[in-house]
Amino acid sequence: MTDAFTYAFLLALGGSLLLKLWLARRHTRHIISHRQHVPTGFADSITLEAHQRAADYTVAKTRLGMASAIVDTLLILALTLGGGLQHLWQFSSNLAEPDLLRGLILVASVTLISGAISLPFGLARTFGIEARFGFNKMTIRLFFLDLIKSTLLGILIGAPLLAMVLWLMSVMGSLWWLWVWLLWSGFSVLLLAIYPTLIAPFFNKFQPLEDEELGQRINALLERCGFKSQGIFVMDGSTRSSHGNAYFTGFGASKRIVFFDTLLKHLDHDEIEAVLAHELGHFRKRHTTKRIAFTFALSFIFLFILGQLINAPWFYQGLGLASGGNALALVLFFMVIPAFTFPLTPLSSRLSRRHEYEADAFAASQVSAGSLVSALVKLYRDNAATLTPDPLHSAFYDSHPSATLRIAHLQGETDESR
Repeated sequence: MTDAFTYAFLLALGGSLLLKLWLARRHTRHIISHRQHVPTGFADSITLEAHQRAADYTVAKTRLGMASAIVDTLLILALTLGGGLQHLWQFSSNLAEPDLLRGLILVASVTLISGAISLPFGLARTFGIEARFGFNKMTIRLFFLDLIKSTLLGILIGAPLLAMVLWLMSVMGSLWWLWVWLLWSGFSVLLLAIYPTLIAPFFNKFQPLEDEELGQRINALLERCGFKSQGIFVMDGSTRSSHGNAYFTGFGASKRIVFFDTLLKHLDHDEIEAVLAHELGHFRKRHTTKRIAFTFALSFIFLFILGQLINAPWFYQGLGLASGGNALALVLFFMVIPAFTFPLTPLSSRLSRRHEYEADAFAASQVSAGSLVSALVKLYRDNAATLTPDPLHSAFYDSHPSATLRIAHLQGETDESR
C-alpha cells in the first residue's frame, strides 16, 4: 500500500505540473499568434498598441507562473519524499516537548520556508512585470511593510486558530474532524464579518465617497436592489497599483461597498453605476452565499477524508515520513491534496463564470447594458487584460468569461431590452 500511494502521489504531482505547463504554453502561443490584430468588435475602442501591451503583459505573467509552478512542485517533493518534513518534525521536537507546541513550530517552519521561496517571485511580479508595464506604484518599503503586517496578522489570528485545531484533534476522538470543521466554518463567518472594519484598514485607507451626485445614484440603485450597506467607500488602491476594481465586502450588517480610487478616475458615472450593478447582481443572485456553502462543503469532505487517513501508516510512509502526528497529518494532507484535485479546477471555474454571466444579466436589467459594456472595455484596456486567451487555458483557470464572450452576452441583453 505504501509504494502504491507513493507512485499515485508522484503521478498526480507530476501530471498536475505537466498539465499546468502545457496549458501555460498553449496560452502564451495562442496570445502571441493573435498579437498583431485587435479582435473584431474591439477595433474602435482598443488600439493595436494597447492590445499588444496586454498580450505581452499576459505572456510575462504566465511565464513567471510557469517558473513558480516548477519551484512549488520541487518544494513539495523536497518536503515529502526528500525528507524535509521529517527533519522539521525532529527539529520541532528538539525545541518543544508538548505535541501542540511541536505542531505550531512545524507549521510555522513550513510557512516560513514556503514564504521565503515564494518571496523572489513576489518581488519579480511587483517590481519586474508590474513595474515594466506601468502598473506598480508600490515602493520596496511598502512591499515589506505589507509583508510584515501580513505576517503579524497571520500570527495573531492563525496561531490561536491552529492551536484550537490541534487541541480538538487530540481530545475529540475519531470525530475530531467534525469539530474542526465546525470551528473552521464559524471562524470563516467571523472573519467575513470583521474583515471590512478591522483587517482591511490595516493595509489600506478607506474614505467615504465624496461625489454627491454619484452617491445619490448609487443609493438609488441600492434601494432598488434591496441592498443595505454600512457605507460607500473609496480605497487608496493607487498607493500600490494602477489597476482598478470595485467590490462589496463583509457579511450581514457589516456589508460595505468599496471602489478603488483608480476605478473612479477612469469611468464615468454611468459606467461606475453599471459596475456596481454587476456586483449587486452577485448579491441578489446569492452567489456569495453559494460560494461560502460550496467552500464549507468542500472543507467538510476534505476533513472527513483526512479523518480516515490520520491513523494510516501508509499515508505518512508513502510521503517520506517514518511516523505520523496531528500536525504532520494537517501539513501533509493540505500540501498534497491540490495535486490530486487540480484536474477538477475547470468545474469551479465554470461555476464562477456562470455567476458572472448571471451578475451581468442582472446589471443589464437595472442599468444600461451599454454602460457596462463600455466600462468593461475600459477595464480590459486599462488593466491590460488579454482579449485573446487560449480557450482551454481559460476553461481551466478563468473565473470570468473572456472579453469577447462576455460582451457578446451583454450585447444580447441589450438587444433583448429594446
